[in-house]
Amino acid sequence: MAVPPERPSRIALVAFPGVRAFDVSVITEVWGVDRTDRGVPAFDLRRVASEPAPVPLRGGLSLTPDRTLAWLTRADLIVVPGLDDHVTPAPGPVLDALRRAHARGTPIAALCGGAFTLAQAGLLDGRRAVTHWNLTEMLRARHPEVTVMRDALFLHDDNIWTSAGTAAGIDLCLHLVRTAQGAEAAATIARSMVTAPFRTGTQAQFIEHPTPRADRDADALAEARAYALTCLAEPHTVAGLAARAGMSARTFARRFHATTGTTPMRWLITQRIAAAQKLLERTDLPLPEVARRAGFGSEVTMRQHFATHLATSPRDYRLAFHDRGEQERG
Repeated sequence: MAVPPERPSRIALVAFPGVRAFDVSVITEVWGVDRTDRGVPAFDLRRVASEPAPVPLRGGLSLTPDRTLAWLTRADLIVVPGLDDHVTPAPGPVLDALRRAHARGTPIAALCGGAFTLAQAGLLDGRRAVTHWNLTEMLRARHPEVTVMRDALFLHDDNIWTSAGTAAGIDLCLHLVRTAQGAEAAATIARSMVTAPFRTGTQAQFIEHPTPRADRDADALAEARAYALTCLAEPHTVAGLAARAGMSARTFARRFHATTGTTPMRWLITQRIAAAQKLLERTDLPLPEVARRAGFGSEVTMRQHFATHLATSPRDYRLAFHDRGEQERG
C-alpha cells in the first residue's frame, strides 16, 4: 500500500445496514484521528456507502456517509467492517464495487465477519481466509470455495486481508498501518488506544477456558517473557526461559504455545524484529549495533529475519521509515 509522500493515505470504510458499530469505531479510531502532532502520518478516512443517506447500526446508532461508492477508485485501502448478523446480504452495488476494486489492485481488508461480505462478492474463492473461531464452520458451509483457516489472528492472500474476532480486527488495522507507515506509527496509535501494537500467536489461545492451574502457568510464562524483553540483547534459550518460569523445557514450550499460540523462539524473533524496527526508525545507530541491541547477534542474521518476516532489508526499512518519530541519538 505505497502512498506518495505528498498526500495522506486514503482509507475507505465501506458501510451498509448490518455492519458492526464496534468495527466502525475501530477503523475510525485507527485512521480517523489526527495524530500528526505525535509523528503519525496524516490519513484521509472516508465513510463510503451506496447512498448518502444515514446507515442504521445496532443500538439506535447510525453512520452518515461522506462519500459514495465511486470514491473507492481513489482509495489506497478499503476496509469492510464485520456484521451483526453474519448472513446479512451486502447490497449488490457494494459487492460489485469491491470486485472492481480488487481487479484494480486496491488492498481490501475485512474485520471479523466482514469475511462473509468478501465471500459473497466471490473475492475469497480459492483463497485462504479467517474469521472468528466460532464462525469458521458457518463460513465453510456457506462458502465451500473458501479455504477457511481456524487459528490465525489475521491472514493475507492476494491483496485481501481477513481477521478473526473483535480484538483481532484491531490487530489487523495496526498491522496495516505498520506495513505502510512503519512500526513507530503503529506503536503510537496503539499507545493512544491503550492496546498492544501487535500480538503474536493465534486465536487458538482464546478458545479453551482457563483453569486455576492455567492461570498460575500464565503468570510464570508472563514473567519469563517480561524478563526476555528487558534483556533482548542477551542470548536466550528455551531451557533458560523455562528455568525462569520454574518448568522443564518441554513443559515450558508446550504451555507457552498453548498460551500464546506460538513457540518461544518464534515469539522471541518477533520481539527482536519489533525492537530493531524501532531502532531503525528512531536512531542513526549503525546496522551492526541495531542487530546487537535487538539480540540478533549479527547484521547478517538480522537481515535474514527481515527478509523472511518483512520481505525487506534493514537498510531499506530505515530508508522508508527513518525520522517518522522523535529522533533518539545513541
